Amino acid sequence: MSKATMVMPRQDYATAAQRWAAVQQRDRRADGQFYYAVTTTGVYCRPSCAARRARRENVRFYETCAAAEQAGFRPCRRCKPQAPVDAGHAEAIAKACRAIEQAEEVPRLDTLAAAVGLSRFHFHRLFKDATGLTPRQYAAARRAERVRDDLPKSGTVTQAIYDAGFNSSGRFYEQSSGRLGMRPSAYARGGQGATIHFAVGETSLGAILVAATDKGVCSIALGDEPEALVRALQDRFPRATLIGGDKAFEATVAKAVGLVEAPSLGIDLPLDVRGTAFQERVWRALRDIPPGATASYAEIAHRIGSRRSPRAVALACAANPVAIAIPCHRVVRTDGALSGYRWGVARKRELLRREQPTAAGSPAVIGAIARP
Repeated sequence: MSKATMVMPRQDYATAAQRWAAVQQRDRRADGQFYYAVTTTGVYCRPSCAARRARRENVRFYETCAAAEQAGFRPCRRCKPQAPVDAGHAEAIAKACRAIEQAEEVPRLDTLAAAVGLSRFHFHRLFKDATGLTPRQYAAARRAERVRDDLPKSGTVTQAIYDAGFNSSGRFYEQSSGRLGMRPSAYARGGQGATIHFAVGETSLGAILVAATDKGVCSIALGDEPEALVRALQDRFPRATLIGGDKAFEATVAKAVGLVEAPSLGIDLPLDVRGTAFQERVWRALRDIPPGATASYAEIAHRIGSRRSPRAVALACAANPVAIAIPCHRVVRTDGALSGYRWGVARKRELLRREQPTAAGSPAVIGAIARP
C-alpha cells in the first residue's frame, strides 16, 4: 500500500442516524461536531469514546457540552469531552481568519471549510467557538474596523468603503451607524458636524468625564487628571463640536457620579456605545451581572457561546467606553483575583467593595462640577 497520506473525506452528522453510526464506529471525525449522552449512566461523551457501547434507546444527542450538562449529564472521565478536540484546529481557524481578512469579498463558507480540510458544519461550529462570531459576522466586523481605521486617511469616504471590501457603498451605509456611532463622513472628518456634550466632575475615586451624543451617553471615563480626560475626548473627535460647561448637562453628570459612589444602584441613562459585533455581545453579557456578583472571563465567554475565547472577552472589557454603566469591573480571573482594569485596579477593587451588602454605607457624592 502506498505510504502517501490518506485524506479522510469530510462528513456532516446532521441526522440522528448519521450520529448513531459515528458512535458505533467511534468516528474521530465526528468529535466536536456533537456529543452523545447515555441515560443509564448519566454521562456524556465524544463520538470516538472507547467506553462500552450503549444501547440505542438509552442514547441522546447534543450539539454542545453545555447543552448536555444543562440536561443533567456529567462529562466522561475517559474521553474528557470538554477538552479541546484538536490543537490543530486553532491553526485552521487562524488560517481562515487570515483568508477572510485578505479577501476582496467575503469567501463562501464552503470555500473556507474546504481550505482548512473540515466539513462545512464542523468548520462553522469551530470558528464560532474560537472567535465568538460566525465567519460572516467576523468578516463584517473586520471590514467595518478597516473602514473606521482608513476613513481619516483616505481621499474619500467611498474609497475607504471599497478599500475595506464592501462591494457597494449602500451595503456599508446600512450598517454604518451601528459601527461608527455617527455618519461615515463625520467620522472621517474627526467628528465634523457632530455635537457632543461633555462635562467633568469629581468623585471619591478621582475625576470623571461624561460625554453624550443626541442618542445617549457615549463615554464615561475615570482618571486622576481632568485635563487628560478632556484631551482624550478631543483626540478622538478633533473636529466635533464639543460643548462643555452646559448647565443642562450637569444632571447627566450627576447621575454618572452617583453611579460611582453607589454602583449597586444601577443607571437609568440611555447609552450610545458602538463596538464590533463580538464586543457588543460581551457588553450585553456584562450588564446581566447583578451588583455584588462577579463572573470570570471564561464564564462570560461561555455565556455568549464562545467558551474558548476568554482572552477575547478580556480585550472587549478593556475596550468598554462607559465605565460602570457597562460593569466590566465585575469580571475577574477564574481564581477570583482581580486583573487589569482600564481605569485602574484600585478603582476596580473599591467599586466591587461598594457593591457588597456588608459595605459600611456608600460614600457621599462629592458633586458634579461642570467645566468647559
